[in-house]
Amino acid sequence: MKRLWLLFSQTVTVLVAAYFVVATLQPDWIRRGIGRPGAVPALIEAAPNAAGHVPAGSLSSAARKAAPAVVSINTSKAPVRDPRSSDPWFRFFFGDMGSEPQVGLGSGVIVSPDGYILTNNHVVEGADEIEVTLSDSRHARARTIGTDPETDLAILKIELDKLPVIVLGNSDELAVGDIVLAIGNPFGVGQTVTSGIVSALGRSQLGINTFENFIQTDAAINPGNSGGALVDVDGNLMGINTAIYSRSGGSLGIGFAIPMSTARMVLDGIVREGKVTRGWIGVEPGELSPELAETFGVKATSGVIITGVLQDGPAALGGVRPGDVIVEVAGKPVGNVAALLSAVAALRPGMPAQFQVQRGNSVIALQLTPDVRPQPRRTRQR
Repeated sequence: MKRLWLLFSQTVTVLVAAYFVVATLQPDWIRRGIGRPGAVPALIEAAPNAAGHVPAGSLSSAARKAAPAVVSINTSKAPVRDPRSSDPWFRFFFGDMGSEPQVGLGSGVIVSPDGYILTNNHVVEGADEIEVTLSDSRHARARTIGTDPETDLAILKIELDKLPVIVLGNSDELAVGDIVLAIGNPFGVGQTVTSGIVSALGRSQLGINTFENFIQTDAAINPGNSGGALVDVDGNLMGINTAIYSRSGGSLGIGFAIPMSTARMVLDGIVREGKVTRGWIGVEPGELSPELAETFGVKATSGVIITGVLQDGPAALGGVRPGDVIVEVAGKPVGNVAALLSAVAALRPGMPAQFQVQRGNSVIALQLTPDVRPQPRRTRQR
């Protein structure tokens, strides 16, 4: 028995030594074995190209993972006829105006095997018919499950089998400088993948949506990309592409995407309840400035100053006064109006939340019970 154990240990030692020699001198021999029966899938970082090698820095695995779940969306809207179009003289001078249907183009992302699709509200707003085209050329009519104009998001649903589904990522883990891919259907040329980096986070005050917390990227985004996917190097969905800064209509390297943290909240709310329910406290917030701080006699250097409080609203009932500076909501610091709106909107109506407020030279804690945020009076224009 002792002799057999000695023979076994010597054999293992020789095999391990041979493995290290081969791994050092001929690593390609080991790489060729990856992907064969018995190989460990976790070792495959990217697919080899036609020559059988993995290009350095290739993002093909991320694109291959995410692209099948990104769809093209075509919309049509019945023409709005001019009431004077029945007048023969009007038709003689101006022709038959408004007889052609209005068409639109955008992108979307399949986020559920049940056929739920995330896209932009402005892509499908007012559409009478919505057709979705998958990357495998399948077509389907889509119906609108719900929209949220305040974040410019919409949820569609299609009825098809064996749908590719994207993996939802955690956009809170993104950092400036991270590599991202933008996938969509720009100008209707077909599915296109562009790459870039995260240029900035938390972009707000752009006048695009009520709730703004955009991811800024220099990955090329063009008309038709709206509603498409912004993914990380692992192919996980980090945001929904929604807008570009452009003077010509083309990409200038400044694009904006709605982070997945926001999109997930909208998705869950619409799918479960048919609407998005947000918190509201009934205040008029303002950006803190030295002039306002001096006017209200407050010594705060950061936070959001409250210039008005709705009578009998949640804030008034909780003890908030004009001139107070809100510095924290539920333990989360707020440095500007956009951050305060987002933090309050994330609160659950009817559930008390802790607010940290600076009043004069003192910092006090107030318990506020938010109400349901009223629906916007007008929808976002296309």
